[in-house]
Amino acid sequence: MPITLPENLPAYSVLSREGVMVMDDSRAAIQDIRPLTIGLLNLMPKKIQTENQFARLIGATPLQINLKLIRMTEHLTKNTAAEHMEEFYRPFQDVKDEKLDGLIITGAPIEHLPFEEVTYWDELCEVFEWTQTNVHSTFGVCWGGMAMINYFHGVPKHMLDAKAFGCFRHRNLAPASPYLRGFSDDVLIPVSRWTEMRAPEVDAVPGLTTLLGSNEVGPCLVEDPAHRALYIFNHFEYDSGTLKEEYDRDAQSGKPIKVPVNYYPGDDPTQQPMNRWRSHAHLLYGNWINEIYQTTPYDTAKIGASSAG
Repeated sequence: MPITLPENLPAYSVLSREGVMVMDDSRAAIQDIRPLTIGLLNLMPKKIQTENQFARLIGATPLQINLKLIRMTEHLTKNTAAEHMEEFYRPFQDVKDEKLDGLIITGAPIEHLPFEEVTYWDELCEVFEWTQTNVHSTFGVCWGGMAMINYFHGVPKHMLDAKAFGCFRHRNLAPASPYLRGFSDDVLIPVSRWTEMRAPEVDAVPGLTTLLGSNEVGPCLVEDPAHRALYIFNHFEYDSGTLKEEYDRDAQSGKPIKVPVNYYPGDDPTQQPMNRWRSHAHLLYGNWINEIYQTTPYDTAKIGASSAG
């Protein structure tokens, strides 16, 4: 089944060319089923690239998905055309009376700041609370996941001495988890961050379970059943060339940057990088969508009714 997108959203043509099933709103309206509604709270500066990445993953499942693009109400992006934002995005304050089957909260390039110093922190905290009454399952990604686990459990983030940058092996710590159905015993995952969450501090919180973790870069995927949430601190959604773009940008601007590890053949940046995480990325997001489908109420008014808050 397809993902439903506006026909003039850039992701519609991108995914169509890649063979992902997409459907426009007019066709979706005549389907006699209840599609899942997934929100994307997009905090990344390159909005269109991020839309493509997540739409590609959630659009590859056998279910019909309606994707809603959401932005912070007062924060205005400088890297995406205002016309694009006006046409496709709704501010959080306009959607907070609605119910969602799922919500993805992306990362943001503000990890050097204490959470409380982020200009939209107060509204983001409102979003976190809203997920407990209006969202069936929430997926916090990178900084978004760090912010959520800090808000709900007080787990701190820590600055790294050097950027964790490249593709790192992660162990499957919970093979029986429905979110890791079909996963190998170890998984290669793109990482790009200056901060970390530490395993002892995550493990000390009752109810949290680390599903994927690395000896090199720490916990990666954490389940929080009490808040119907997953937190992932790395980037399964990255395109094949995303780390290359980051490396080339910093190298060309003269910033100190190391070659991303385990990314280029022979760690040679003149070579074409190989994508070795794509299949697990589709597995993870497909498993998440499947869990939502299996457990979300058919009557959307009942979403969040049994919140542990």
